[in-house]
Amino acid sequence: MMLHQANCKPVDILLVEDNPVDVLIMNEVFNDSMICNTLHVVEDGEEAMDFLNRRGEYANMSMPDLVLLDLNLPKMSGREVLAEIKRDPVIRYIPVIVVTTSDDQGDIRASYELQANCFITKPLDMEQFTQALRSLGEFWFTVVKLPRK
Repeated sequence: MMLHQANCKPVDILLVEDNPVDVLIMNEVFNDSMICNTLHVVEDGEEAMDFLNRRGEYANMSMPDLVLLDLNLPKMSGREVLAEIKRDPVIRYIPVIVVTTSDDQGDIRASYELQANCFITKPLDMEQFTQALRSLGEFWFTVVKLPRK
């Protein structure tokens, strides 16, 4: 899923999300944005680690520039994924943005303790969620300097 623009190198985004509605919304927002991007989607924590470690069907994938991570995932929780990413010297530099329905202070604190780069609570309102994603994209891809792969 990619937005094509002349003379641009797409930003690779790994979305780790098991809710198909949220995946659809995020895909639409990123495709409609002015950011040239490739959005890769995996549905559980184990798939996320396979993608990041280029195992199995993900062996030929490029390393993402950014990870959008839900906390509530099947097979392996978002916290476990975040901890593994930040322990691994090869992938720990990749910014991880937690995007979840939780606004629990324990989840927020634990995410930052595990070195999340940002914690966003998904708004229940569709327009607010869309605006939050647009702001996220503008900030991370036009303001922030990401490490080169």
